[in-house]
Amino acid sequence: MEGIHAVQIMVGLYLVIFLVSTWCQEIGDEVTAVYIVTMKQAPAAHYIGVLSGSKDTSEQGGSGSANILEKPRYHVFNFSRTDRRYASYIARVHDSLLKKVFRGERYLKLYSYHYLINGFAVLVTPQQAEKLSRRRVVANVVLDYSIRTATTHTPQFLGLPQGAWSRGGGYETAGEGIVIGFIDTGIDPTHPSFSDVASENPYPVPEHFSGICEVTRDFPSGSCNRKLVGARHFAASAITRGIFNASQDYASPFDGEGHGTHTASTAAGNHGIPVVVAGHQFGYASGMAPRSHIAVYKALYKSFGGLAADVVAAIDQAAQDGVDIISLSITPNRRPPGIATFFNPIDMALLSAVKAGIFVVQAAGNTGPSPKSISSFSPWIFTVGAAAHDRVYSNSINLGNITISGVGLAPGTDNGSIYTLVSALHALNDTTAENDMYVGECQDPSSLNQDIVQGNLLMCSYSIRFVLGLSTIKQALQTAKNLSAAGIVFYMDPFVIDFQLNPVPMELPGIIIPSPDSSKILLQYYNSSLERDRLTNKIVKFGAVACISGGLKANYSYSAPKIMYYSARGPDPEDSFLDDADILKPNLVAPGNYIWAAWSSGGTDSVEFLGEDFAMMSGTSMAAPHIAGLAALIKKKFPTFTPSAIGSALSTTASLYDKDGGPIMAQRAYANPDLNQSPATPFDMGSGFVNATAALDPGLIFDLSYDNYVSFLCGINGSAAVVLNYTGQSCGVPATNAIDLNLPSITIAKLNQSSIVQRTVTNIANNETYSVGWSAPYGASIKVMPTHFFVANGERQVLTVFVNATMNSSVASYGKIGLFGNQGHIAIIPVSIIGKILYNATSN
Repeated sequence: MEGIHAVQIMVGLYLVIFLVSTWCQEIGDEVTAVYIVTMKQAPAAHYIGVLSGSKDTSEQGGSGSANILEKPRYHVFNFSRTDRRYASYIARVHDSLLKKVFRGERYLKLYSYHYLINGFAVLVTPQQAEKLSRRRVVANVVLDYSIRTATTHTPQFLGLPQGAWSRGGGYETAGEGIVIGFIDTGIDPTHPSFSDVASENPYPVPEHFSGICEVTRDFPSGSCNRKLVGARHFAASAITRGIFNASQDYASPFDGEGHGTHTASTAAGNHGIPVVVAGHQFGYASGMAPRSHIAVYKALYKSFGGLAADVVAAIDQAAQDGVDIISLSITPNRRPPGIATFFNPIDMALLSAVKAGIFVVQAAGNTGPSPKSISSFSPWIFTVGAAAHDRVYSNSINLGNITISGVGLAPGTDNGSIYTLVSALHALNDTTAENDMYVGECQDPSSLNQDIVQGNLLMCSYSIRFVLGLSTIKQALQTAKNLSAAGIVFYMDPFVIDFQLNPVPMELPGIIIPSPDSSKILLQYYNSSLERDRLTNKIVKFGAVACISGGLKANYSYSAPKIMYYSARGPDPEDSFLDDADILKPNLVAPGNYIWAAWSSGGTDSVEFLGEDFAMMSGTSMAAPHIAGLAALIKKKFPTFTPSAIGSALSTTASLYDKDGGPIMAQRAYANPDLNQSPATPFDMGSGFVNATAALDPGLIFDLSYDNYVSFLCGINGSAAVVLNYTGQSCGVPATNAIDLNLPSITIAKLNQSSIVQRTVTNIANNETYSVGWSAPYGASIKVMPTHFFVANGERQVLTVFVNATMNSSVASYGKIGLFGNQGHIAIIPVSIIGKILYNATSN
């Protein structure tokens, strides 16, 4: 494989399994683990495109014959991104170090990282890891950690057809020439969303992209094309640790889960692909940038999720291949152990990606709605939360004078026809089956009497087993079909409390009643309508009747956008290095709830969509690729934009209001979320809800460079050595506090009486005169200077913001600053103050 020396093809994978099993037998009870080792020497991305003199800072001394580590060496590099010389050199350095440190001891190197970080992943004992950490050439040794995965109407809701697409030449050219790299569960290359034959116009692979397409039994030759331009998989760490399940996980780029196919099509799927699920059509799908190219770097799997060593390898390769954007719908299971918030291998690799000009977008995580639940925190990463759009599929069952709402992508009963309700518990072939507590779930048609069920609405229990995946809607539907039922009705078991159901596709008329209270109403009506023999107590007549309205037709009257309860919230979490960081997270919110997108033919992540070509999914995983696709539109229009400039364009133009003109609301509780909501704050939604059209004409941008981020890291107490280790740069330059980063937001964790903040804007539009307005957070005052300014195209303007506490407070409060141009451009800067301490001169 070009660039990364990895154990990846099938023969190599099985060889690793054999070696590891043999090794483990020989070393007895000694525990081994995978560690990610970072070297002090700079990675290739620091040298690309320049003639550099690089001093090998490897340690000197030691016994034995001289080797590449024994004394300082100088190397001059002048190469392209695809040049293999530096990769080979770095791999030799890694191998030489391992041989010298372990001197005959057993170890297994899995990856050599060279492009974004200089390091490697190795399987060793804790004692061996300690030996490595003591070498002067080694920057950090980190235990590998786990990673997890966190549309038809969305383009219309975001105004793309009449707005962003039309301004760029239509969907036919939207995102053309831009490559989006996806670190995810892979892709189904056979899906029409990724075909290149539908386009009438030439569709060349961008010249700047150099990735390859792996060929395996599951991903045969021809899987890639001019749309899907690259595909690789990374699983060496998982295989080495023995958690790769060959019976469930594809050792190829093929998507065995569905998640990766869904996210890729959301960002860049082809335009106008019919969405047909369970025999019903739900419109036509399109990605945000349907002309963009897709490169897949599979590092997550069905049976175990993912591991950081594999994810870093995927990110490193994506950057070397030349992707323009990296989309990460993944987050750590927890903060990496023993590492400060920002200093972990994944975030530091992504920092180098930003240096290489790659815009990085990541899902915020699905751990909301509690504060400090954010799972993506570094300022160089664009973090996206999830909001609802205005489309809902409403379904209901009518019981005469009672109507109960529910969910289900299902047809209604014919022309409102009324049918008899029959509970599965009252249609048993064998009365002894009544003792089976699960028989009411309708999973086994042989246990039910077809003569009783036929032509009626079958009532089934939705128990905790459905939540756990032990029972399925799909199997219950098959039971209903086998018994010739007219439809199916699921009532919620009282033990399933506050479970949020996604709409589920059904071929038959059907409905799921998600509320236990509403289910009680249905059961009371049903039981009270039964006629029984007075002597035997046997049912002689089923008296309850109902009709189902059907949930195939979408309703667009829902108040939206709205921040979903599961979307992770800011501010940044505390760690041992610093208190709350002065950084606004999430950066933005985008549609993430009930998103239709492509589904893998082998996707098993949702059993209800098994075998379907499309699936409706929810999560911040679905929100992030919306932004990745929209970033491609911005990158196409402004090819010289830095990653921070792209993020600024998205942030300053975001909307603070829902479609009805009211404030965007945020759900505050998992239980009854629509009954527990209040206006969203910046820690719920960042700068607001993405405005795709306005982002293509932001007027002003806030820009940041790689060096600015390094200065910020240097400003964290005690971080100088860590910064040097990861970046190769010393902290001799003036350090920058987070509050002074030129972000399109202002966040102050602890305001001690007063603070002065500066921001610099650059005009990328025509000459324009701006006026400045603001609203101060509660308990503070704000003044911005100047209050008016003229800025020519390409020129900059420094804004000075004076913030003063007016009262003591320990709770967060929020305000905003608005820059209003006379040519129509508006930039909004959210202001968040987490805590305020007003100095009291009379106190002791």
